[in-house]
Amino acid sequence: MRRLLAVTCLVLLWSLNLTAQDLVITNAHIIDGNGGVIPRGTVVVRNGRIASVAPGATAAPGLMVIDAKGMTVMPGLIDAHRHIIQGNADQWMKDQAAKKMQDFLDAGFTTILSAGDALNPILELRRKLASGEIKGPRLIAAGRVETTVTPEAARASVRMMKAAGVDVIKSRLELAPDFKERTPADKAKVKETMAAIADEARKAGIPTIVHASTVPDMLACVEARVTRLVHTPHGSWLSPEDAKIVAQSGIPVTSTISFGVPAFGVFGDRSDNAPRFRDGKPWPAGVPGGTGRAAGEKAVNGRTLFDAGVLYGYGTDTGFLPADSLAHELRPLYLVFSAKDIITIMTKNTAAWLDMSKDIGTLEAGKQADIVIIDGDPLNQIFDLLKVKTVIQKGKVVVDKK
Repeated sequence: MRRLLAVTCLVLLWSLNLTAQDLVITNAHIIDGNGGVIPRGTVVVRNGRIASVAPGATAAPGLMVIDAKGMTVMPGLIDAHRHIIQGNADQWMKDQAAKKMQDFLDAGFTTILSAGDALNPILELRRKLASGEIKGPRLIAAGRVETTVTPEAARASVRMMKAAGVDVIKSRLELAPDFKERTPADKAKVKETMAAIADEARKAGIPTIVHASTVPDMLACVEARVTRLVHTPHGSWLSPEDAKIVAQSGIPVTSTISFGVPAFGVFGDRSDNAPRFRDGKPWPAGVPGGTGRAAGEKAVNGRTLFDAGVLYGYGTDTGFLPADSLAHELRPLYLVFSAKDIITIMTKNTAAWLDMSKDIGTLEAGKQADIVIIDGDPLNQIFDLLKVKTVIQKGKVVVDKK
């Protein structure tokens, strides 16, 4: 009952936080997220939700007008695997939280999932965002439960996380951590504990999202009946047959395929031209395994999963600036996916991965008005996604760079 009341309060707080504006976006090149494109159309927003999406002009007297001539209107972006709070949590909340959350909005992200932050700080950040103390994206908060404990201890942790009010359980299944094989007995223990976590979470009515970074780890998660996977695997090539096993399980996967791809200029001195791993360590020595093979394996394995029919969403597993993270993930995505598919992955698919398709992910009548206006056409040039001009969240303009 207490969890139900807490969730209800958060929903009400979101409603109070974002006072919706009735508005109309005109002269827009519209990408609806379902694969449809309207070369010149109108989006009408009323009471925080999309009232209509239609070609041409739509009469909407008395509404605030946003003229999107020469620009693209599309669903708000979603990152389903972020790491947010860094360093001392109290100090970060005091000095950096507002700026960091605004960074997400400025980059076009209206929904994010925290996949590994400390429990109490991330729940407090979620509360501040929901209440309007801090302006920022919708935050989905995970609580971590380890597979290195006994099944009984893991079940108790799941129950504790549910009582605390987390949105999802985050866990980690590694049969060969840092590519060092566990013993058969230890592998069996990890699998048993993962199955217990997934089972207890199902009983509690809460999803499990799991870090499984290799093909064997991914297949073990299928056996454990977890809810979602937060990594495209690397360490070996994923066969079409194994991809079919994942597809038949119905377990969706997020991308994170920039893991292993060298990053430039995103840590400290932005003029640094040295290749670095996603946590700032030298590349490729800082990549687990000490090679850059993951860069190629993840991209190809992502395409293999997609072609097998796996629901494939967007996640970065990064902690640096959202715009930099977006640019970093787009580079390998664009090697194996079309611009059209990337946009679907980042919007519709990720909303489905979060089980939030009823409210977000596409521009359709009745859905929450999470909308991004881009100065360009990302279907023609995918990196135009970095040219965010306006962001609307639940019907309220929260970024206006025009």
